[in-house]
Amino acid sequence: MGYVAVTGGKEAIEASLQHLTYERVKHGEWIDVKTIKATMRGFLDQVMSESSLYSESLAAVAMKQSEGNVEEAVFLLRAHRSTLPRLYYSTVTDPRDMLVIRRISASFKDIPGGQILGPSQDYLHRLIDFSLITETEQDVRQKKAEFESIEVPEESSLPLEKLPKVMDYLRKEGLIHDLPINDEQPDDVTKESLTFPSNRSERLQILTRGQTGAVVSFGYAGLRGYGSSHPNVGEVRVGYQPIHIQIDDEDEYYIGSIKLTEVESFIPANVSENGKEVLEFDIGYGACFGQNETKAIAMSILDHALENPENTPIHDEEFVLLHIDTVESTGFISHLKLPHYVTFQSKLEQIRKIKREGARK
Repeated sequence: MGYVAVTGGKEAIEASLQHLTYERVKHGEWIDVKTIKATMRGFLDQVMSESSLYSESLAAVAMKQSEGNVEEAVFLLRAHRSTLPRLYYSTVTDPRDMLVIRRISASFKDIPGGQILGPSQDYLHRLIDFSLITETEQDVRQKKAEFESIEVPEESSLPLEKLPKVMDYLRKEGLIHDLPINDEQPDDVTKESLTFPSNRSERLQILTRGQTGAVVSFGYAGLRGYGSSHPNVGEVRVGYQPIHIQIDDEDEYYIGSIKLTEVESFIPANVSENGKEVLEFDIGYGACFGQNETKAIAMSILDHALENPENTPIHDEEFVLLHIDTVESTGFISHLKLPHYVTFQSKLEQIRKIKREGARK
């Protein structure tokens, strides 16, 4: 639906915009877009994911323009995205080809290729680092040099490309419920309006561009009993995924890589085999731009829940998919600030009339 501002008094609106700019610059300080791009990794990843536009530079500009307001930055990038031509669709990409920087499993201690902790906030003490207040450019260069000078013993170095999937080993044992390969062309929710019932390609697109807090909250609700999907995280992998395009049925062309978080969760499920009920694992899937593991895990919970409809909130595709979109939800709530003079006066007069008639009785 997407509400935008209505036309009002021109001078008042211009003054409001000038005041907005003044609030950003009144302290005489400024931040370079390059600095945002270099130091605000988590912000950028969230904005790119929710706007469905992978561009760290544009996300940094949007973050600066919106003064750190994620919802507004997403709105700006979505609006810009709508002006761009769709020249190509990428070919099918396999996360097994990812250049991995982080890969963990909560289901198995020992996995082929090993657990790769990589960069993560998970192992921090949640204490404010007050030394950041006085951090200087020299401090930054020193920390950078210290990390880059670390020598990795040859015997401990790991191949970070073509790492096997944890899921593949369960599949070899016949412990994962196999489904037929679906080679149908996925629908594009940015080109066609979502209708119900939806298919899985539409659901995954809506989930990956959903508002991070909303996706996580709904996933959490599922764990608390408002759904039946309680997974074990089989594998979380974060890294750089190569992207290719194909022109006129010719060879594929490599156009670059995107940072991606992928999660595969295992959910026990009863399936029918030779007329008997047996226990196997279903898969819940999550993937999003950047490094946002919590969102991807929650997405995997919701993916499985929506694949298996039940009479609980997070199994209801309309309830979930229509309420996690940043622009839709923010716009609808924000439109309440716009003038509703006529409708309110009508309601007010109706209530006054009822009050007067009640007083006469």
